Amino acid sequence: MKKLFIILTAFVALTAFTSLNNIWKNDPPHSQLGFTVKHLGISDISGVFNDFDVTVTSLKPDFSDAVVELNAKIASIDTRVEARDNHLKSADFFDAEKYPTMHFKSTSLKNAGKNKYKLTGDLTLHGVTKPVTMDLTYTGTVENPMNKKPTAGFQVTGVIKRSDFNLGNGFPPPMISDEVRIKADGEFVR
Repeated sequence: MKKLFIILTAFVALTAFTSLNNIWKNDPPHSQLGFTVKHLGISDISGVFNDFDVTVTSLKPDFSDAVVELNAKIASIDTRVEARDNHLKSADFFDAEKYPTMHFKSTSLKNAGKNKYKLTGDLTLHGVTKPVTMDLTYTGTVENPMNKKPTAGFQVTGVIKRSDFNLGNGFPPPMISDEVRIKADGEFVR
């Protein structure tokens, strides 16, 4: 009985270590969650969310089995114009007080070429959850010379429609495009 207990304890400990060893967290100074919309049909306006966390869990070195989860604080929106940021946080758009976070959790990852994938998951924004599909590129893994830890790079691009999430319904597409282009880049440390 004692031998079985020792074996089970060792198995649980190894399983826990292996699971933890395959969790990658974004490195905030080297990660960006950005978006771009068209204003008046003639000009691109870009912004970022400054406060977000992303976790990638994967057992395979090419990340082909990755599960991605993101949480971003809406109040951290930054378009370099304080008045615009405050308007975007208001009930006219994100309603940051009522809906303080954006959440994404992947549901599938399909190969789309060498180190390229179609990342599908549920995006919850402004109280609405919808499936979205983005392009994910795995840009490689290196050992960071500063901390000696494995560091992986990813880029996510795609388009969502703000109307799908009831964002800014009082502002028609000729004023602000319905399509919002997403571009996220990140370094992830295991």
